[in-house]
Amino acid sequence: MFRNEYQGGPFVEIFSAQGKNPGAKWKIFGSPSAIWKEFDKEVKGFVFVLEGSSQTNKIQLPKETRQTLGLIQRFLVLQIYVPLGQDFSTELLVTDLGNIKRRLYLSTVHKELSVTPLHAKLPLFTIKRKIWCNLCIDLVAFTSEIFKGAVFQSLDGIIISANCKLRKIFTLKSKPQDTAEDDGLK
Repeated sequence: MFRNEYQGGPFVEIFSAQGKNPGAKWKIFGSPSAIWKEFDKEVKGFVFVLEGSSQTNKIQLPKETRQTLGLIQRFLVLQIYVPLGQDFSTELLVTDLGNIKRRLYLSTVHKELSVTPLHAKLPLFTIKRKIWCNLCIDLVAFTSEIFKGAVFQSLDGIIISANCKLRKIFTLKSKPQDTAEDDGLK
């Protein structure tokens, strides 16, 4: 999808909840009553809401499993809101320089890291809840640390599962400023 597009700028936008039909390029699993677009007063814009079972209610990009995203920038950012007491997960399909496809499954359900040669389950216990945040994933570091010695080539698929509100998904060429400890004290 993005392989033949220019990715040399500071970012590449993958998803935005703005516009007429933000889910048009995504494959949507589950009940239409559990996935919808709404106006969020806090962010003063539209967001995509995923509720219910994380097993059945999710969105996937690209729509067709034979397609690949071909995103090469190092950092993946999800502008996300995870409600208190709800589970959330995201699955990332990455390809390394040896053209081996691997899955990174980040979830609030997992309590410890579990790794096989092609899959990794990572606990997301540090995600802030009941607040909008930028969940930033260093794809290069994750790939090389988790799959010892593997070198990140591209991000080829994303699955976002309920429960969350999603504003944007994009990649960044360079590391964003860390604001996790600021808590608005500027």
